[in-house]
Amino acid sequence: MSTVLVTGGTGKLGRAVVERLTNGEREIRVLSRTPGTGRTVGDLRTGAGLEEAVEGVDVVVHCATTYGRDDVVAARRLVDAIGRTGGAPHLVNISIVGVDRIPVPYYRAKLAAEGVISGSGLPWTTLRATQFHDLLATVFDVQRWLPVTFAPDGFRFQPIDIGTVADHMAELAVRKPLGRAPDLGGPRMRSMRQLAEIHRSVVHRWRPILSPRLPGRIARGYAQGWNLVPGNPQGTVTFEGFLRERAAR
Repeated sequence: MSTVLVTGGTGKLGRAVVERLTNGEREIRVLSRTPGTGRTVGDLRTGAGLEEAVEGVDVVVHCATTYGRDDVVAARRLVDAIGRTGGAPHLVNISIVGVDRIPVPYYRAKLAAEGVISGSGLPWTTLRATQFHDLLATVFDVQRWLPVTFAPDGFRFQPIDIGTVADHMAELAVRKPLGRAPDLGGPRMRSMRQLAEIHRSVVHRWRPILSPRLPGRIARGYAQGWNLVPGNPQGTVTFEGFLRERAAR
């Protein structure tokens, strides 16, 4: 029986990956900083407990994120801990489409973390996905106290369901290493204004949508579509479908 460690296994993506890998054919370890049923305690920021967590594993599915530059630290801690155990597990990593082209600070951190993993000497696979539905919904949700909703002109997105990404991560975890896996994008491309209109219609928050044209390299990257995966839509859950399902819970 193979052993799989899932970092960030208590987060939304990590939990979904664990669910898909838990079928009795492999031992699953869920890395967490806090103790709990079925969890393996370890801290990617400090390195505490990591050697014990990675000891004897065949695959590491790296779903953990700090949403900042500490993602690079976490990747280094993980790789170093594996190195100290003498193991060589397949390291499966999740990243974001466009990290190498759009100069968002978080993207730069994700790209640097990719470099740590690809340069580790371990067998590896990195999957870049477009933005999750949850993220774009949150962008609009946090504007609920404003008199208007901002949706910059020219920005386009191809949001994807977390479950679809989890399906692919779980599949990659049981396959041979690929290096860079084909990028993964959601079923439909939409302008940010269209997404704002969909959000407004589903949550019934009727207020004007403003679409200013923003300057700078980041705005140009989104306008150029560097965050998209044209020609290869994946999954069936649209942004509207996600919002309606969320509202029905």
